[in-house]
Amino acid sequence: MRAKLMRAKLMSFAQMSFALGLGLGLAATTAQAAGTITDFELDNGMEVVVIEDTRAPVVVHMVWYRTGSADEPPGKSGIAHFLEHLMFKGTDDMDSGAFSKTVEANGGSDNAFTSTDYTAYFQRVAADRLGLMMEMEADRMRDLVLAPEEVATERDVILEERATRTDSEPRALFREAMRAALFRNSPYGVPIIGWRAEMEGLNEDDALAFYQRYYAPNNAILIVAGDVTPTEVRALAEAHYGPLAPTAGLGPRVRPQEPPTRAAHRLMMADERVAQPSLMRLYLAPARTSGAQEDAAALVFLSELLGGSSATSVLGQALQFDTNTAIYAGAGYSSVALDDSTFSLVVVPAEGVDLAQAEAALDAQLATFMKDGPDVEAFDRIKMQIRAREIFALDDVGDLAERYGRALTSGLTIEDVRAWPDVLQAVTPDDVMRVAQEVLDMRASVTGWLMPETGPESGPETGPETGEEGL
Repeated sequence: MRAKLMRAKLMSFAQMSFALGLGLGLAATTAQAAGTITDFELDNGMEVVVIEDTRAPVVVHMVWYRTGSADEPPGKSGIAHFLEHLMFKGTDDMDSGAFSKTVEANGGSDNAFTSTDYTAYFQRVAADRLGLMMEMEADRMRDLVLAPEEVATERDVILEERATRTDSEPRALFREAMRAALFRNSPYGVPIIGWRAEMEGLNEDDALAFYQRYYAPNNAILIVAGDVTPTEVRALAEAHYGPLAPTAGLGPRVRPQEPPTRAAHRLMMADERVAQPSLMRLYLAPARTSGAQEDAAALVFLSELLGGSSATSVLGQALQFDTNTAIYAGAGYSSVALDDSTFSLVVVPAEGVDLAQAEAALDAQLATFMKDGPDVEAFDRIKMQIRAREIFALDDVGDLAERYGRALTSGLTIEDVRAWPDVLQAVTPDDVMRVAQEVLDMRASVTGWLMPETGPESGPETGPETGEEGL
């Protein structure tokens, strides 16, 4: 007994030493990697954020536009992503394709991406090439030139992209249908790449109209991260972006919002290409709000507790290991969005378990969690993991620039981003249960079944009918 007590004390001491060492290590990482963050605004309304990191003579140059697929005019879905492709064509000063070739010739890399709330363009180059990147990016911000034949060719490219990534992938089509069912009024229900029928009609005039309205310095955020100083960045930004004229009349980003939800919805999709059935449930959930990020932080914990790790989460342990009901069970939540976000649950049943049984098992575990609350040890472990994750993220200057870009184009401020790690650490189990009660409401959910198409009799008699219906 005495030996067992001694071993227990030694283990406790080791655990405390590890935690202390981790804390000290994280503090050192923060001091070394985070650098200094400075922000200012040019006279034309362009916001500039500088993230200093002198560990290597490299810089990440990013321009984020406060426009994405959710800002598209009705009937023109896919235009934001289409324009992103066209931005790599020519300007009045550069030939088509010269932008990326110039970046590559200077030893750098470049790319772009479109989301619901933003479109971003970035280059990673040696620090002494920053001025050249600004010169080229400023040029295509206002002086894009589109040749009709290039517009037609690029439209074929995005249609092929949809065919490859969405139309040929049943799970992608399923996720698309699920979001369309959840967001009945919000433009978040429209896929970023667009609906095929509308994409086929996109033309030069559509692209230029969207470009001329939204691609302007007063609708953009410049983020420069790496081996730079705010003084250097300000001088270059004023020289290259400063002369660009702002767009008049850009008001607040007001979009259609979701009406009150009073009934759960169900969706069934059968496709002969599906090899493994799966269940998904989406709930409407609040995103981070400037100055009030507490609910979103609690939802981060709820996602981790329910389905963050297959080995330790509530759903993973119960469905994958204890009962062998599923080969995968998880949860997801995206905290950054301009409007409402989503909280998701996914179950992939094990062999011999049908979707009705999988859904019943999921609901049983949710009911138990709502009755008992989170395990204290699991909660504390997740809090430490989140703390480590937030601090280690500072070690990649590119990821840090993206973190600020996503936040600032989604209605948050620099102060919100800085405060986010502390807001996360302030979450309590009571906070988690409060948001769980509010968000895990079947009246604000869509439950979907994805299954193989085996014939007219496919699916259990007690399952949902094909299509969407209120319950």
